[in-house]
Order: sequence, then structure tokens, then C-alpha cells
Amino acid sequence: MNCDLGESFGAYQLGQDAEILTYVTSANIACGFHAGDPATMRKTVRLAFEKGVAIGAHPGFQDLVGFGRREMQVASQDVQDLVLYQLGALHAFVVSEGAVLRHVKPHGALYNMAAKDPEYARAIATSLHRFDPSLILFGPSGSELITAGKSAGLRTASEVFADRRYEQDGSLSPRNQPGAVITDCEQAIQQVLQMVRTGQVQTRQGTSLPIQAETICLHGDGPYALEFARKIRSALEAVGVAVRGLR
Repeated sequence: MNCDLGESFGAYQLGQDAEILTYVTSANIACGFHAGDPATMRKTVRLAFEKGVAIGAHPGFQDLVGFGRREMQVASQDVQDLVLYQLGALHAFVVSEGAVLRHVKPHGALYNMAAKDPEYARAIATSLHRFDPSLILFGPSGSELITAGKSAGLRTASEVFADRRYEQDGSLSPRNQPGAVITDCEQAIQQVLQMVRTGQVQTRQGTSLPIQAETICLHGDGPYALEFARKIRSALEAVGVAVRGLR
């Protein structure tokens, strides 16, 4: 189970990072472009390290105002540069705390665009491979991001979402669509159990979609994030699913 964390910045406090870290196994820490700041990065890295949670970078577009969720048309070299810049920033705090950077998960619009755009996906995979080829690349199940990661010789983890609905093409339902974000914990639990145990997910249109679930994402900025993390982990363990960090 992974969660997007460290997204507070300045006077703005988001999420319940310390509490959520009790239940997840991987932390995707914002690197200052879409959210986060140096102090928050340091604190979140330290918290994750103390709790034995795998530390990952969560790079996004340079878009604090839009929380990194607005699409930006930039050159593939710019994508490489912005990802590499953010990896370097978080890595400095990881090393200073005596920890290890384990994985990378792009954020928001960058993640969604790279899931469909082979050029963006290759740019991200190239940045990871040049920085540290042992890093694990998180990406949507069946996406261009997973394909690019494997082609670059990286380890990958196919990600599914506990708190988001899916479209028939495998993409996440746009947030402006009714029901795109799941706010009912029981619905989230049932979706997770279906994905993990059957390799299928029901789309917003009511069809069944094949999906590979190697890591489950929770959004740390959601009002129900802590409840979801606690209850989903409990539900998985109750049916005999071992929840472990990626190594």
C-alpha cells in the first residue's frame, strides 16, 4: 500500500501523514513542485524512515496553484529535467537522514499524461535510469509508463487506486465527473478486494476491466485518507492478503 504524502507547504497543512504512515508500506513524498517544501520534505522523510516505510519521490509539474493536476504541454527533455531535479532534491534529504530512496511515482497530470504518451513515459523512465537504475517505477496497470520502465531496464510496480473510479480504457475517471472520487470506505474496500483477488475492476460505465494490482494507492490529501488506510489494510489482512513493502 502506498500513499502520496508530504504535500503541506508553507502555512498550508494537508493530510495526516504521521498517522497514515502506520498503515501503508510505501510513501510517495512531494518534491516541492506541485506541493511540499524543504522543511516538509525533511520531516516526511524522517517520519517514513522511523516507521520503516519505503521512501519514494513524487515528482510533478511545477504547478503549486493547480496542485500539479493541470496538463502542461512541454518538451520531453523538459520532462526529463524536471523529474531529475526533483529526484535530486528529495534524495538530498533521504541521504541526510541515513535512509534509501526506493521508488518513484509521478504525480497528477504528469502521471496521467505519461500513462498514455509513450514520449513522456520514456522521458520519465530515462531520468530514473540515469539517476539510479535500481529505483522502482510506479505506474498505472497496463500503461505506457510501465512499458517504458521495463524497456529501460527498471523494476516496475503496477498501481491501482482505492479511492478512484476507472474508465473503460483503463484510465482514471476525470475528477470533474460524478463519482470519480470514492468517498465511501466500504465501496473502496470492495473495489480493492476485487482488484487484488480477481484481477478485475468495475468501470464507471459498469463494465469489467482486467487490471494488475501490485501496489494500492491512497491519496493522502483526502478527508477520508486515514480511515481508508486503516480499514483497507485490515480488510486485506482479514482475507489472507499479506501487505508488504516493495524491495
